[in-house]
Order: sequence, then C-alpha cells, then structure tokens
Amino acid sequence: MQSVLGVSATVSRLTRLAEDDLTALLTIRHFELTLLELYAQGAISGTAHTCLGQEYIPVALLPLLEPADFVFSNHRGHGHYLGRFDDPAGLLAEVMGRDGAVCLGVGGSQHILRDRYMSTGVQGESLPVAAGAALHFRRNRAPHIAVAFIGDGTWGEGDVYEALNMAALWRLPLAVVVENNGIAQSTPVSMQMAGSIGGRAAAFGIEHLRIECGDVNLIRAGVAPLLERVRTVPGPVVIEFATRRLGPHSKGDDTRDASTLDQLREEDWYTQYPRQFPDQFAAAEAAVRRRLDEVVRQVRAREPARWTP
Repeated sequence: MQSVLGVSATVSRLTRLAEDDLTALLTIRHFELTLLELYAQGAISGTAHTCLGQEYIPVALLPLLEPADFVFSNHRGHGHYLGRFDDPAGLLAEVMGRDGAVCLGVGGSQHILRDRYMSTGVQGESLPVAAGAALHFRRNRAPHIAVAFIGDGTWGEGDVYEALNMAALWRLPLAVVVENNGIAQSTPVSMQMAGSIGGRAAAFGIEHLRIECGDVNLIRAGVAPLLERVRTVPGPVVIEFATRRLGPHSKGDDTRDASTLDQLREEDWYTQYPRQFPDQFAAAEAAVRRRLDEVVRQVRAREPARWTP
C-alpha cells in the first residue's frame, strides 16, 4: 500500500510547535552551523555532512520511539543523534576529539555508538544490521522496533534490497526512513534512480508512506499509528520524506546553482516558521544560541580525549 501525507511545504502553513520541539529543531540547526564555523576556523579537521534543512525529520519521529528501540543512522546523522539524546556537548566533543566525547573521540562525525543508537558512514551498511535487530525482536516477541535512516542515494546499494526482502519475508518490525533530498552527493535523483522508492517498496509488498510536508505536528500525528502497527503487528514499512538539503554534501562540494539554493532556503522551515510565529521563534533561538555558545566554550577548553586500545 502506498499513501501520501501532507502537501508541498511551499504552499502549506506550519502549525505552532511545542517549546520542546522548536528548541530541538533550533538546536540541530545551530549545532550544524556551529560545526561549519569551527571547520572554517581550522578548529576541526576531517569532514562532516550536515543535515541543514532536514532537522524536522528526527524531531518529528524520534519522540515516538522507546528507549529499547534501535536507531541506525548514517553519515548525515547529527540531527538523528541530537533528536535521540539532546547531547550537543558529547557530540561536539566527539567531533573535536575532546574529553567527554561520546565514543572517546575515535568515531568522529560519522561513526557513533551509544546505547541502542549507531551511525555509520558506509552507505547501506546499517539496513541489514537493522533487519537483524528487528529479527531479534521478532524471535523474542519483544514489543520493540528497529529504525534505519537512509537517503535516496543508498537505494543504489544491493544490501538495501537484500534487507528489504528478508524484512518482508519474515515480517520484521523494521521502519526504513528515507530522507529523499533529491541529490546523492552531487548527482540529482533523476540521474541516478529509475522508477520510485514507493515502487521499489511495493515490489516487496512493503507499505510505503511518502511525506511531502515539513510540519512536525502533522508528521508525528500521521506516522504515530504506523509505527505503533509495526510494533504490535510486526511487518516492515518504508517512510519516505520528500525533503531538502540546504548545505553541500560535505563542507564545500555543492554543485547546485545559486537560484536553486535560494529557492530551497525560501521553502525551508527556518525561513517560514519565524514569519508565522516570530515572538516564539526569537525567544527560543536566543536561548539555543546561548546554550550552544557555552557548549563550544566548554568543549574547546577540554583536554584531548584519551583512548587506550
């Protein structure tokens, strides 16, 4: 079964957010902007893949999960981690290799392991692992689910289809969240994907929901019963977000023209929400900026993380 939730964010109004949700959105946005600033200053080495423009996805979904559920993230996973744990200090320390780092500074931006959360920079790697976690839940009759975040580019990996086949065949409690931002690194989706994600899910008999709005409240209300069904009546689902990536693939490798990026920014929740709720937005943003400024100050002052093999 295939269905669509919402309408294009360019024509829909956003609903007023709870303070916690707005704070979470702004925390992810300004954490990513802070990372880019620190890279520009030479304070961080390596690379990072920001989720600018996609922050509403983890904010809408992750509060629906329970602590015992597994979350499998990807190379563009800072928002997933912050949506799960609200720990900007630990994540920044990990990226900077300082004391208090989530993984003692050896995971960096892409490879994070904490409790039942894992991210990886290898495209498609996490989906078979997520299917394995879901199989464990199914065998033990545990009322938990595994959630795997992937992008549109990951549908070029064979292990995605192997995992979907097993998940459908064995009726696993697995939710595959697809952040379809329309561009795989620097290749538009129209140049690298035949057919559709919904059509590919249908080939395995897997339910597919496409979400075409950026309203956290609407998304959460629409997805909640679907995830509850995966939890109570095991069987996989593919939830596809038609979203936008505002930043480059990594730090400076964006091949899109200026007019395209200007249009994406105009449609972005960060542009639209303060126009509709200016007072709430201004107060929340000021508080988030103060918090992250203090996080940066503290983390930069820490000693290098120590790791003993």
